[in-house]
Amino acid sequence: MRVEAFSFGSIRIDGVTYTHDVMIDRGTSASARRSHPRSSATPLGTPLSMEEDIPWKCLRLVIGTGTGRLPVMDEVKHEARCRQLELVILPTAEAIRELNKHPDEVNAILHVTC
Repeated sequence: MRVEAFSFGSIRIDGVTYTHDVMIDRGTSASARRSHPRSSATPLGTPLSMEEDIPWKCLRLVIGTGTGRLPVMDEVKHEARCRQLELVILPTAEAIRELNKHPDEVNAILHVTC
């Protein structure tokens, strides 16, 4: 699995272009439109919350925050600590570089806008 290209609004993984957020679970990509619970919306958008499908089965979870504006709720950070996994939160371009270092060992959620 390799992220080949990223630009605002799209990402290409193994030759497939996605125009929405993507979840990567144990080295495989799966398009995963994030659910957007209105109850947690902020002026910056809908944060990543525990209401979403998060690929927890890993030792390291990378979250790409678009241009850096996707909020990650404290409950997600707390859950990562409880599960004793390393949580890495970076703008998506930086998150992709981190993911490409060890693609089979890292799970990720990559936000492609904002």
